[in-house]
Amino acid sequence: MAHPKHLKHREPIEGGLNPCLNCPPIPSVAQMDKLIAVGFGTAEVRRNGKMVIDGEKEAQEHDRWVTFEDAEQAAEKYPSHDWTVVLHGPLHGETYQRQGPRNWVLVERNEGFA
Repeated sequence: MAHPKHLKHREPIEGGLNPCLNCPPIPSVAQMDKLIAVGFGTAEVRRNGKMVIDGEKEAQEHDRWVTFEDAEQAAEKYPSHDWTVVLHGPLHGETYQRQGPRNWVLVERNEGFA
């Protein structure tokens, strides 16, 4: 199924070095096995701006790591919605937007907290 034309895709941005020296680089496009977790902070899958999966809660309370594959499976059920993954951790935060099947692109970076 083609991506709906009425959804507004945000402009992709480049990833790069992570300000958190103990963290991996920030990818421009998320691989499906990338974890949706920051360890300390928030990591959410959102549909139309509302959280539908809490990656940190799943890891802490259910000992289950959420990945972009999980986000993709949720998005496949409602493809005409705006899907994002929002990560907010120490020293960095990122937002990825689904811009087609299995295509989660970086659209925002911020300084996180701390």
